[in-house]
Amino acid sequence: MQRKRVVIVGGGFAGYQAAKTLTDRLPRDEAEIVLVNPTDYFLYLPLLPEVAAGILDPRRVSVSLPGTLPKIRLALGEVTAVDLTRGHVTYTDPEDTEHRLDYDRLVLATGSVNKLLPIPGVAEHAHGFRGIPEALYLRDHITRQIELAAASTDSAERDARCTFVVVGAGYTGTEVAAQGPDFTEALAARHPELRGQRIRWLLLDVADRVLPELDDRLSRTADEVLRERDVEVLMKTSVAEADANGVRLTSGETVPTRSLVWCVGVRPDPLVDSIGLETAKGRLVVDARLGVPGQPDVFACGDAAAVPDLTRPGELTAMTAQHATRQGKLAGHNVAASLGHGRPRGYKHHDLGFVVDLGAGRAAANPLRVPLAGRAAKAVTRGYHLAAMPGNRIRTAADWALETVTSRQTVQLGLVRSGAVPLDTDSPEVPRLRATKSS
Repeated sequence: MQRKRVVIVGGGFAGYQAAKTLTDRLPRDEAEIVLVNPTDYFLYLPLLPEVAAGILDPRRVSVSLPGTLPKIRLALGEVTAVDLTRGHVTYTDPEDTEHRLDYDRLVLATGSVNKLLPIPGVAEHAHGFRGIPEALYLRDHITRQIELAAASTDSAERDARCTFVVVGAGYTGTEVAAQGPDFTEALAARHPELRGQRIRWLLLDVADRVLPELDDRLSRTADEVLRERDVEVLMKTSVAEADANGVRLTSGETVPTRSLVWCVGVRPDPLVDSIGLETAKGRLVVDARLGVPGQPDVFACGDAAAVPDLTRPGELTAMTAQHATRQGKLAGHNVAASLGHGRPRGYKHHDLGFVVDLGAGRAAANPLRVPLAGRAAKAVTRGYHLAAMPGNRIRTAADWALETVTSRQTVQLGLVRSGAVPLDTDSPEVPRLRATKSS
């Protein structure tokens, strides 16, 4: 009997779990599982702010795909086209060679990229936060701004270089803004020239509160921690215009800055639009079993899929890692069922709560709807992350332990420059090699 081939596009939360489930359920002599991904690692995205803040080594949050999924075949590259009629995908590898993969079952788990808004200057001067290259760039950029400020004798230039604007008060933006002040304080402490220099962190959002998608109590906890660290929390405010010298806010205020971090949300990978299937809010329409209507061999999950929320009739599931993880597992289960192993199931999941790491011994969490703050929340948050990571747990825990007894590594390596991580990119996990000369 000829082996069936299952092709999974994307190795994020959904794609990783789909691959793992399929390797557990399908005998190797019956099916070949191919995972197409631009990198050879799974990125544990929730800990990326700690990479940018110099707490975690980037290798801690990048878990080897072939190392933890030994039964899959990794096809390193980016999918550029899906031919539903002929049943194959086309992808380009890192050396720009084009390949074609035929499939018997296809799982689309392409994930998401930075959300763009038509604000003048943002695409040119802001940077997102969806991949390791962007986190490394931000860490180097912040370090560089503090060092350049220390070398400057112009007070206006110093003020601008010591001002950091984060747009978007969801999970990522809140965590970046919360981690930032301790990082810049550690950097500035090395430079006596900056003694007494004000270092500003601003967090903006058009919502009326921080973490608007979470419980009011978690929102208040995060807001209090931010303000304790002198982060300027500006709600119902966003950027109206940006240029190389700063930003003009919707309130009319002009803020001189060299640092604009864009965390306003995500949109489905642009590959979704190119396939030609029905979409809802930019995501592929699927049924409750994650199957694509009219395409019995195609499944979709995670941020790429408009999955009906059976716990809230008429709504779609949120684009979160929690949903992506569980949808990936179900997609793997239902693909296996379509090949004669088990019975298909519908997706139904109640949120188990959320955790937000606020740095320096602080966090906000509501495991099983029990609101926590302070050190208890911190313990739950880190415990949750260690349990959720598919690898690197001991090394991650070791980095956290070292953080409590040693100073941060505060050097800039200059490996990722500004032009290598444009905001408008289909692949935030891969730096643009033909980068322009920039800071």
